Amino acid sequence: MYVDSHCHLSFPDFAGRMPEIRAAMHAAGVTRALTICTTLEEFEQVHALAMAHDDLWCSVGVHPDNEGVAEPSLDDLLRRAARPRVVAIGETGLDYYRLDGRSVADMAWQRERFRVHIRAARATGLPLVVHTRSASDDTVAILREEGEGAVRGVFHCFTETQAVAEAALALGFHISFSGILTFRNAEALREVARQVPLERCLIETDSPYLAPVPYRGKTNQPAYVPHVAAELARLKGLPVDTVAAATTRNFEQLFSLPVVEHAS
Repeated sequence: MYVDSHCHLSFPDFAGRMPEIRAAMHAAGVTRALTICTTLEEFEQVHALAMAHDDLWCSVGVHPDNEGVAEPSLDDLLRRAARPRVVAIGETGLDYYRLDGRSVADMAWQRERFRVHIRAARATGLPLVVHTRSASDDTVAILREEGEGAVRGVFHCFTETQAVAEAALALGFHISFSGILTFRNAEALREVARQVPLERCLIETDSPYLAPVPYRGKTNQPAYVPHVAAELARLKGLPVDTVAAATTRNFEQLFSLPVVEHAS
């Protein structure tokens, strides 16, 4: 059995398609998924999906790329995190990839938003779902300042260097790999994946984005996460069932979810 540790099922790509998406999940052996919140405005829809389906859970957070949306206060996050089936804070972090003429100094608002999310994770004990792009030094530094020893979580859709992976692992975080692992030009990332201990690995789709080979260019969905597991298994020289079981166990432990036993 597999789990998709990060997807965006509230996005328009999936509108009206939940029966189809969940049927495909189950046919592929994907038993559960974590659907991720990216704005406060989106939260009610994300939460409703988790409440309506016993194989879905959700997070609360505001993505670092989102501007012109409600800025989350600590109380905003804490109140929503107390709702049933909310098991994580995020997606949060830093993203300096598209500065649009601004300097890194101009992104102070993004760094403060990240700090608010870390404080919410500390206060609730929930894991933090971290997005970092072209900002790994600041991401790690702020995590050390705000949460070292007190916050756990995952660096999702990992695309950074081995040094960043080692820093994340030293902070107690998991590393999640997406369909990028299957892309032809991702050899550096594949080398990182070989080195990350299996007991700290998660797998995800980040759907509707980043469909793995052989679906690259199509709308991604949770049913495709076994392809990520298969590539991770190949890289580690392990049976795919071993990787599926380990990443499922890691998911259950990180997000404090009940263990689900399935007959083989």
